[in-house]
Amino acid sequence: METLSTPLVSLPIQANPEAPTVKNDNRNRLVLSLIDRCISLKQLKQVHAHMLRTGLFFDAYSASKLFTASTLSPFSSLEYARKVFDEIPEPNLYTWNTLIRAYSWSPEPSKSVKIFLRMLCESPYFPNKFTFPFLIKAATKLLRLGVGQVFHGLVVKSSFGDDVFILNSLIHFYASCGDLDFAYRVFVRIGEKDVVSWNSMISGFVQGGCFDKALELFREMEAENVKPNAVTMVGVLSACTKMKDLEFGRWIRSYIEQNGIQMDLTLSNAMLDMYVKCGSVEDAKKLFDKMEEKDIVSWTTMIDGYAKLGEYDVAKSFLDAVPRQEIATWNALISAYDQNGKPQEALAIFRRLQLSKNANPDELTFVSTLSSCAQLGAMDVGEWIHENIKKQRMKLNCHLTTSLIDMYSKCGNLEKALEVFHFVERRDVFVWSSMIAGLAMHGRGRDAIDLFFRMHEAKVRPNAVTFINVLCACSHTGLVEEGRMFFNQMEPVYGVVPGVKHYACMVDILGRAGLLEEAVEFIEKMPITPSASVWGALLGACKIHENVELAEQACGRLLELEPENDGALVLLSNIYAKTGKWDNVSELRKRMRVSGLQKERGCSSMEVNGTLHKFLAADTSHPLSKEIYSKLDEIVAKLKSFGHVTNKALLLQLVDEEDMKEQALNLHSEKLAIAFGLISTSPSQPIRIVKNLRVCGDCHTVAKLISKLYDREILLRDRYRFHHFSGGNCSCMDYW
Repeated sequence: METLSTPLVSLPIQANPEAPTVKNDNRNRLVLSLIDRCISLKQLKQVHAHMLRTGLFFDAYSASKLFTASTLSPFSSLEYARKVFDEIPEPNLYTWNTLIRAYSWSPEPSKSVKIFLRMLCESPYFPNKFTFPFLIKAATKLLRLGVGQVFHGLVVKSSFGDDVFILNSLIHFYASCGDLDFAYRVFVRIGEKDVVSWNSMISGFVQGGCFDKALELFREMEAENVKPNAVTMVGVLSACTKMKDLEFGRWIRSYIEQNGIQMDLTLSNAMLDMYVKCGSVEDAKKLFDKMEEKDIVSWTTMIDGYAKLGEYDVAKSFLDAVPRQEIATWNALISAYDQNGKPQEALAIFRRLQLSKNANPDELTFVSTLSSCAQLGAMDVGEWIHENIKKQRMKLNCHLTTSLIDMYSKCGNLEKALEVFHFVERRDVFVWSSMIAGLAMHGRGRDAIDLFFRMHEAKVRPNAVTFINVLCACSHTGLVEEGRMFFNQMEPVYGVVPGVKHYACMVDILGRAGLLEEAVEFIEKMPITPSASVWGALLGACKIHENVELAEQACGRLLELEPENDGALVLLSNIYAKTGKWDNVSELRKRMRVSGLQKERGCSSMEVNGTLHKFLAADTSHPLSKEIYSKLDEIVAKLKSFGHVTNKALLLQLVDEEDMKEQALNLHSEKLAIAFGLISTSPSQPIRIVKNLRVCGDCHTVAKLISKLYDREILLRDRYRFHHFSGGNCSCMDYW
């Protein structure tokens, strides 16, 4: 049993709870001294019980001492502290302030305000200079500008308007609420600013994105002969980091050394972060090696820095060298792989994490890993994560919900994505937008539009991403009028200024529908410079409608912006081939060889039993290559007997033997993946394939026929959308 070194039972107990207590009584002093020696809530409760028995609790000083320990000690419990508070007959102002302070630091700062209002109603006390900083802190955490302004008014009326501690709190409050102008007005009116005043305003400018003003204020601080401290330098380094100003950051390092400012751990980590984000991992490594004390932030910063530079082996060596591995270090590497287009490597690190048992995955781990699953179409891993979230009873916040919807949508299980969407109670704009995107990529344009209107009814304001997704839904399903309507309503109705991606979507909508002249006119009237994506959308439309002249113009404009865009030349080459212009095809291919441009190789992937299988065109590296090609021969024979004829025009555009080997239609990567799917999955399972490029016309036709001949459901995700093949039909209805 846990007890104090001086047993409570050895103290004399008075039977009468109303017996008067004397603050200077030696026995009572002994009891009060035990409060300071408590190391657990259980021990404190023992002292509390004794004080109730002896009547000592009913002494205001003694009660406030017990209450302070229950509220502010390392083992404090607000629930218990509140019960203690409610037992005190007449709490003094110090006790009220202590409870207000405790709630201002808690996850429920609004209770701090409620206690304050109760104090005004139930006690004879008026707030003093110690009350207001806690109330302002609560308003800051709540980000309630109006509440904080009320407290500011009370400060002025209470003659505390010159208290620098309160005014510093107000600077931080206004800056946190985004009102930098008022924060600066408070700062300017402080008669004798201390270093905290300057630090609060510098941090406020950094937080509000006014990095130049933060550095300017630092120079003013120097001119006023106010000695900066480590907190000042953390703020200044944050501004350097955001501005990517490595040279100024290096100057700050020299300034710190010259002025004898203590490089504590927080400042050292801020310096590391500045070096890494300004692109100088070498400087970061030198500082890291000199640091006597390092924490998880130090290690994570180095891992993140090397990973984002593509030096993954070095990043992994840092991960292995961490003295005590925590989930933050794993998250840094998983996230870096995911964000740099290396989803397979991200999943490999996630599997290492599972085997290591050194740390448990958290929300950030799952968000990054689900993103990688979405990129690869690795639904088995994604489903495992979803089940793990349920087992851990982890709350599905908007970040996790969005990630799950995105993963299921991109892995081809739209129904599961909808299930997640309907399950959650709270849906922010990102959750709604993610579900709209899922419906759009699966060709369910009408449903996507209906969901947009439901979002509007739920009073969730759409953002720029929402409109990109809605316009894509219109594009994939030929909803031209609806697309026009949404685009025209963006700014006047919803306050969202169309960006270049919205214009590209609109060109795609018009172009796919064959309205090429209108698409060109639309581009000419754009208030912003058309980007490569705009010209790419027009070029894609020219391929569909075989408009060679316009395709040449669009391709020329695209290459002006992106000279090494091999896709533009390949697309133009396909248009030439489609229209029988073989000399032009040959000329373009020669141009690509001379300039060193190479067509991006087609790659299809498929997950079976948690293992990802990748296929390139004419690939023979798979362990089951023999069986795959045997099945492919069977498919080709069946297709011929069914009357399928290969599109010769696509073959004729190939001009050399190597190119023929890579792109021969019967050996395209998606066909190899389908053949593998037929031999490795049960007939009841859908064949789920992810293709890095747009599926070609012949493969699209073949997939439709295979779905009918083998009675299989095939879900193929290409660069732009999903194709659901079943019974000889495709969900895109050949509008792709």
